[in-house]
Amino acid sequence: MTDATDMKVTAASDIEVDHEALDASIREFAGPNGEYYVGAFHKIHEATGFVPRTFNIWAAVLGPLWAASRAIWGMFWSFLILEIIAWVQIGRGAWGNPGADMADRAARQQARAEELMQRANEATEQADVDRFTKLAENIQKAADASFERAEAAQAEALGIMLTGLVLLAVFKIIQGLYADPVYEKQYSRWRIDPAATESGRSTRNTVMGVVLTLLIGPLIVYKFTVNASFALLDAFPEQEVSAMILGDGAGTIFSNLASWMEARIDAAAAAGGDVFDGIVAGVRGVLDALTLALNGSPWPVVMLVIVVTAWRSAGPRVAIFTAAALAYTALLGYWAVAMETVALVGAAVILCVVIGIPLGIWFGKSRRAYNMAEPVLDLMQTLPAFVYLIPIIAFFGTGNPPGILATIIFGMPPVIRLTALGMRGVPDSIKEAAVAFGASKWQLLKDVEIPLALPSIMTGVNQTILMCLSMVVIISLIGGGGLGKEILEALQYAAKGPGLLGGFAILFLAMVMDRIVQGAFRREDQKD
Repeated sequence: MTDATDMKVTAASDIEVDHEALDASIREFAGPNGEYYVGAFHKIHEATGFVPRTFNIWAAVLGPLWAASRAIWGMFWSFLILEIIAWVQIGRGAWGNPGADMADRAARQQARAEELMQRANEATEQADVDRFTKLAENIQKAADASFERAEAAQAEALGIMLTGLVLLAVFKIIQGLYADPVYEKQYSRWRIDPAATESGRSTRNTVMGVVLTLLIGPLIVYKFTVNASFALLDAFPEQEVSAMILGDGAGTIFSNLASWMEARIDAAAAAGGDVFDGIVAGVRGVLDALTLALNGSPWPVVMLVIVVTAWRSAGPRVAIFTAAALAYTALLGYWAVAMETVALVGAAVILCVVIGIPLGIWFGKSRRAYNMAEPVLDLMQTLPAFVYLIPIIAFFGTGNPPGILATIIFGMPPVIRLTALGMRGVPDSIKEAAVAFGASKWQLLKDVEIPLALPSIMTGVNQTILMCLSMVVIISLIGGGGLGKEILEALQYAAKGPGLLGGFAILFLAMVMDRIVQGAFRREDQKD
């Protein structure tokens, strides 16, 4: 055993630092004016308080331009915005006219009062004379009050300018105080990863900072201080630019592009009419089969089958909740439309799963195929759902089948992505072991990869179900039925009670589907 007296603790102050190497490193990082930063960084390393012990004169004077030259872009943008705010205040007080808006209002009121007084002088009947005179006097009082407020606002110009000067001075002091600590942090990052962190003073960054400052600062200051309308700054000159590109009288770029797109869509819809009709017929077949099973069968049978399915899949608690949810829809008269909604969502989910899981398996095995499909999946998920309805109507018409196709576009990406993620997550060692024992490609897929990827696949299916349900109200805009139609009518007539009751019905259906799918997967997982 080691005696306690033999143990020696080394204090932090006793750790020797190669100051020469550190100073050389700081000089290499800082470049110009390196000796200053050697001393500043040492003071920062020795400081323990919150307030910095250094003050960078050049950072205070040059402000954002110093930060740009040293590639501290976060500091550049922050203080560029703050200094512009200060300059706006200075400009408003120095050469602006804070009371201009109120003065314009007063001038309009004065002109209106004079017009009414003129009409009073021209009136022939005493009643009209009294009425116009009274109106003119009232408007004149309002004009006088507006003139007083304009003068009061103009009298505050000196205070506004002083406020801007104080703000500018404060921002300059803050930049001077915190420039060196911020730059020291950049030095620490540079020591860890020199290739990824800029160092020194860059002429290119300085020029970029000057250009950005000159392009942004004066325009904003002019816009908020000079009380004159400048059309080029107020709105983008779309018509003028269109005339330069297309010529006078040729319309705008927007109108020409919109007309061209509309013509192409109409041509594609006419050329592929048979194909689109076939797709609609296939979707309608799946939908009709589900509708016949849910709405054509006696309601007690349908309710009993759904509750038993919930019991067998997720247990008695979910079965009780399912029975309560179905009772809610039945008691409020939503049974038929609720089953229509289930048929719509069920048809969309079936098609999403039938198409999406094979695609996800392919993308999980082929990185090249996934890279090609990823932009399309991103477009399907990020494009607003309402935009889907435009080409859907153009190619497939209106009604439930086109609504299902719009739902498929919105709901399919999760099952594809998560299936591909699950397939890529299967360990290579397990696949190599299966191949070593003689498994064929089909056996490897069926008995190894899909079972191991099943948690991710089922998560994708669950997400697809919920996303398809979220489209129920949107597809009602193109003639879709079900509970979405009830919600749409409630919105149109501002029927708060029916709208909320229908919304709760959709909520309960979503919860029932989610619990049944999750419960079925958990039970399968427990068996394994």
